[in-house]
Amino acid sequence: MQNVVEGIGMSWEGYESNPLWPVLVETVHAMIMYPHHKAYTRDVILHDQPDATPQDLATKLGIPIGEALVILYELQKQESEAKS
Repeated sequence: MQNVVEGIGMSWEGYESNPLWPVLVETVHAMIMYPHHKAYTRDVILHDQPDATPQDLATKLGIPIGEALVILYELQKQESEAKS
């Protein structure tokens, strides 16, 4: 995954600095299927398509783009922390 979100043209830092980002994250975390979507993305989708965009993920899973953004952001953050 890249630092710039493909297909949206904004960096992850652009999302983090938006005052509505924490609201989106909190809302996504409250979604019942969120943990399952995140696990499936990590274990299946990103193995087949490591550069999946939020749009790709939203289409494949039939989820809102906001949920896809949060999932990809969190997985990228976990990956970068694991490398550090």
